[in-house]
Amino acid sequence: MSSDVSDSDGSDKQPREGGPVQRGEQRQRQRHSRQQQTSAIGGSQTRRPAPGTSSDAEARPAGQLHRHYPPPPPRRPRKPPVDVDDILARRDEIAAATLAELEAADAAAQAAAEARARLATTGEPEIEQGPLDLTDIGTLKRLLRRHGLRPNKSFGQHLLISRKALGAILAAAELGPEDSVLEVGAGTGVLTVELAQRVKRVVAVELDQHILPVLRETTTRYPTVEIIPRDLLDVQPTAVFGQQPYKLVANLPYYITALTLRHFLEAENPPREMVVMVQREVAERMTAVPGDLSLLGLSVQFYTEPEIVASVPAGAFFPPPQVESAIVRLARRPAPLLAGAARDEFFRLAHAGFAEKRKQIHNSLARNLRLPQETVAGWLAAAGIDAVRRAETLALDDWVRLTEAALAAPGPAERPQDAPTAGHAEGSVAAE
Repeated sequence: MSSDVSDSDGSDKQPREGGPVQRGEQRQRQRHSRQQQTSAIGGSQTRRPAPGTSSDAEARPAGQLHRHYPPPPPRRPRKPPVDVDDILARRDEIAAATLAELEAADAAAQAAAEARARLATTGEPEIEQGPLDLTDIGTLKRLLRRHGLRPNKSFGQHLLISRKALGAILAAAELGPEDSVLEVGAGTGVLTVELAQRVKRVVAVELDQHILPVLRETTTRYPTVEIIPRDLLDVQPTAVFGQQPYKLVANLPYYITALTLRHFLEAENPPREMVVMVQREVAERMTAVPGDLSLLGLSVQFYTEPEIVASVPAGAFFPPPQVESAIVRLARRPAPLLAGAARDEFFRLAHAGFAEKRKQIHNSLARNLRLPQETVAGWLAAAGIDAVRRAETLALDDWVRLTEAALAAPGPAERPQDAPTAGHAEGSVAAE
């Protein structure tokens, strides 16, 4: 059976056979006809009109099929925007914190605000019953969270959590019940409370205003503890102890080790003994022997007899630093090697010699003191020092003899105004 079918453009009617092959050929001819009509219109299909403007039939040219476009895929929900200003404002506090740590910090800050509100109402801080074990990481974290804190890396705070290292410090200090102790950089008080149980007086110096409430809480039960909320470089031992002997015991902040040593070793009333925890590398420079001697080692050994008593791994701290540490005991010499003008001359020569420590000593001294080679050669000969040696190879006794030779030389040259002295900005105890 056949039927007559007119194309939509009014073209001649074509007989449609019932076979599938003939119907396929007919559909192919119809598509070809529609393509030719589309090319005549403008070479492109007419875009569908916007809904409400006109019907699809009116907008679509004759002979053009209606195209059905699939609906667009649903948009993925966007994450809430990050508060960049808030993160930047807290960048020093949250250096490497993750998002989870930030949330914990916010919760801790809220708890701290509640604690401060209770303090304002009752006048008493909320403290746990019984002494705290601050070497227990869980106890320490709860304590810090309660005050809304975390260790401040800008202050070099790496809190000691090793009971073994703490015991090594206390053993090296050889404390007695009549001792007075100065602790600088007290932090949370992990060392302070141990000192308070062994001596008659502990003066704890702490600059960080955020951690001071923690220190006051952990030491509140010890009446022998005095807290000085001040920069340790502003603390004068004579103002605290007068001329009474005392010991300095501390876990020194890494960034201020050399300045701390200089400040107290050169004080009017220096400590009788110092037991400090410092970076392992600094400890090795402090105790170095000729051949590896540095200006720091020479300066420390001028005042004290240092020795490393224990090594401390990074895991003994929270958070762990990227370096290992060491405990150093510095026993003050019974009598100074040089005093007054001789001491000043010693450090003037030392600064000049180590300014170019890889050069031969006669060149380094002459260049940095701006003196003739003949003058420097005379000093070295009088001191029995080979002029071609380097500063790092000279022993402490060599520097003392060189100082005495320079002071005894006839007609000493006038010192240039810019020549280094013991009162130079670097100080006598300095790290390279």
